[in-house]
Amino acid sequence: MRILFLGDLVGRSGREAAIAALPALRRTLRLDLVLVNAENASHGFGLAPEMAAALFAAGADVLTLGNHSWDRKEIIPYIAQTPRLIRPLNYPPGTPGAGVAEITLADGRRAVVMNLMGRLFMELLDCPFRAAAEIIAKQPLAASAQAIIIDFHAEATSEKMAFAHSFDGKVSLVVGTHTHCPTADHQILPGGTGYQSDLGMCGDYDSVIGMKKEAAVARFWRKVPGEKLQPAEGETTLCGLFVETDDKTGLACTIAPLRQGGRLQPVMPEV
Repeated sequence: MRILFLGDLVGRSGREAAIAALPALRRTLRLDLVLVNAENASHGFGLAPEMAAALFAAGADVLTLGNHSWDRKEIIPYIAQTPRLIRPLNYPPGTPGAGVAEITLADGRRAVVMNLMGRLFMELLDCPFRAAAEIIAKQPLAASAQAIIIDFHAEATSEKMAFAHSFDGKVSLVVGTHTHCPTADHQILPGGTGYQSDLGMCGDYDSVIGMKKEAAVARFWRKVPGEKLQPAEGETTLCGLFVETDDKTGLACTIAPLRQGGRLQPVMPEV
C-alpha cells in the first residue's frame, strides 16, 4: 500500500497549498491512501467543516486532529457525521467523534488509521499507549488490515519514540505531529514499523511555527499579552512522509520524506 501523510496544515497558506497539490501527488506517487493532519487549518486554530470538505474533495482520505480539535465549535456536529475525520482516541469517553477510521480501498484492502495525543507538556488525557493497544488487539496487523497508521500528536520527542518502539512490528507506521518542525529521523524500526518523530508543517516557514514572526517574537521579549497570533501567509512548504507497505505483513518496506515548495530544501520520494 502506498501512503502519503502530510504534516499539520497551518492556516490558509498551508490549506490551499495542500488542496492544490494533492491531485497531482496522488497521480505522481500512485497513492492508495492520503492522510493529513488538519488541526491548524482554520486560521491556525482548529478546522472548519467547509475546509475539511475541501480537503476530502482534493484527495485526502482521512483527516486527523490534535490539541486544537475543538477550537472551531462548528466541527462538533460535523465530526459526529464524518467518520474519516478523527480526533485523538484517548479523549475521555463521550467526547464527540471517533479516534479511529477504517478505510476500505477499491480493491478491498483495508487500512486502520488512529489518532492519539501525548501527555508530556500537553493536556492530561487518558493513556495513549493503552488506548492504542486495545485497538491493535482487536484488529491485528495483516490479519484484519493490510495497514495500520498512527498519528501521535505530541510535544516530547521521547514520548513519540517510546510510543513507536512499543508498537514496532505491530503497526505499519507511526508519525509524530504537533511541533511543526520536520525531523530528519525517518526510518524503518527493527520490527518493520515506519517512523518519523515529526512530519513538520504545511505552511510558511518564514515564521514562528507557522505564525507571523512579529507577534510571536514579541511574546518572548515582553512576556505580556499582546497582538493575537496570526498564520503567516507567505509561500508554503508542504512537508510529509511517503511510505510503501507490504500487503502480506503490513510492515513498511520503503520510507521517504516529502518537501515541496517554499523555503526548505525540496525532497521528493523516488517512485
